[in-house]
This record gives sequence, C-alpha cells and structure tokens, in this order.
Amino acid sequence: MKTRTAFTLIELLVVIAIIGILIALLLPAVQAARESARRTQCKNQLKQIGLALQNYHDRTRAFPAAYRSQLDGNGDELGPSWGWAATLLADLEQTNLQARINYNLGIADPKNAATRTMSLPTFVCPSETHRQEFTVSGTQAAVAYGNYVAINGNGGVSDFAGTNDGAFLRNRWLKMAEISDGLSNTLFVGERCSRMSFTTWTGAVTGGTVPAQLDPGASEEAAALVLSHAGPHVPNNPEVTDADATASYHPMGVNFLFGDGSVHVINNTIAIAVYDALATRQGGEATSGGDY
Repeated sequence: MKTRTAFTLIELLVVIAIIGILIALLLPAVQAARESARRTQCKNQLKQIGLALQNYHDRTRAFPAAYRSQLDGNGDELGPSWGWAATLLADLEQTNLQARINYNLGIADPKNAATRTMSLPTFVCPSETHRQEFTVSGTQAAVAYGNYVAINGNGGVSDFAGTNDGAFLRNRWLKMAEISDGLSNTLFVGERCSRMSFTTWTGAVTGGTVPAQLDPGASEEAAALVLSHAGPHVPNNPEVTDADATASYHPMGVNFLFGDGSVHVINNTIAIAVYDALATRQGGEATSGGDY
C-alpha cells in the first residue's frame, strides 16, 4: 500500500511565517526604491522648468515676474495675477494651452475656466498625494494643482511679494545681472506639498487666500499660491505650519532648482543661515555645495 507524503500543519504554518517575514523585509526596500525613482523624476521636472526659465530669459532678456497684478491706491491687488509658471507654458511644450489663455483677464474669469483647471504633470511632484483641482479659498475659482513654487526670499510672501530679497517678485522681471549672488548660489524654485498648503501653476488668484493645512485658522494671501519663502526655518521642519513654507513628501529633504538650472536636494538639516543665504539674490553671502 502506497503512502501519501504531505506537509504537516506545523510545517505549513512555518513556511507561511517565513514567507511573511521575507515579504515584510522586502516591502521597505521596494518602497524605498519607488521613492528614489519618484525623487529622481521630481528632479527631472525641475530641470525642465529650469531650461524653460533660461529660454524665457534668452527671449525676453529677463526672468518672469512671480506674477503680474495691478494695484489700487491702497496697494490691494486687482489682477490678472497669472504666475511665473503660466508664462512658461510654450517653453514646456504647452503652446496650445498657452494660446487658449486670456492673460488680460483674471484667472477666475469664466473665460479662463477651462484652462485654469488643466492638470500639468510637469508641475506635480510624483510623490504628491493630492492631484485634483481645488477651489481657492475666498473665491469660487477652481484651479489645477501644482507643487512647485518660486522663491520670493526670506520674508513672508503676504507682506513682501513685491519687495522681498529673492529672485521672484510681483511685477518685477529680474535680469541675470540682478542676481549678483550668482545663479549657482540662488534658489529659484522649490517644492511645497499639500501637507503644508495647496498651490497651483496658474497664479495668485485675485482675492484668494491660502489656508495653512497644519494650523487651522491661519492663512496667507494669494501670493502663497505661487511663491514661497525660506527662513527662519529649514525645509520640512515638522514644527513649522506656515502656508508659504517649503516642504515635500521626500523623506530626506526638498528638491530645489537653482538659477543656473541645476537641481539639488536641500537637506532637512541644513543650517538656517545657509538656507537664508541661498534664498537671497544679492545678499553677498558666501555659500558652497558642501553647505547643503
């Protein structure tokens, strides 16, 4: 009589346990590999934006303004407020979309409804969890989401959008010569993830505000939709709740585009003095790649 061989229940349970342990050990490595790929793709997108900025400067002899807006007698913004990213569309192979935008009308104008909600992958970090359009607080305008914000300097963007010490200001088109700290020493564009606040490639929607996701009740003016500041705190600082700060879902730091078109990770542990120095366009501070 033949006997049938088979696993005992204990042996089967041991095998299942071993497989479970192997999967548990493998999963973090897989996740780390995926995040590394997403971080690399984010860098490549910033490099595309950097090339577009260089092309824009070659064509117009200046970098784009942070956004363009008329001001009333009290200094309040009247629009149209299209931002720096919206002026680069043709340089990012979005010529058809740019041709459909009426830049003389405000972003919230009904005639721009179809264009302002267009999601553009170039402006969304692959690690970002939020990708849907959102309605700008204080308005009825829905806009496309986008992670990348221009660096306005060290002061808060609500108070210093047009006068800050960074490379992107409201209603000012800066030339290379005005970035006297050197393009390789000046932050141009960085990341802000939805954990901090919602941002958009379209512009600083007139009349809008930007709520701080980590501090209910606090908010910044519409300039924070397209602009960010640096100090007095480092990127990804878990204690910072500012709606206009830089932050990402990358674990080690935030990707930044420098004025020369290079892209670097600014570590969460960077010295505040160095971070502040990189955010200025003509502060005269001495920095090097080893500082970050």
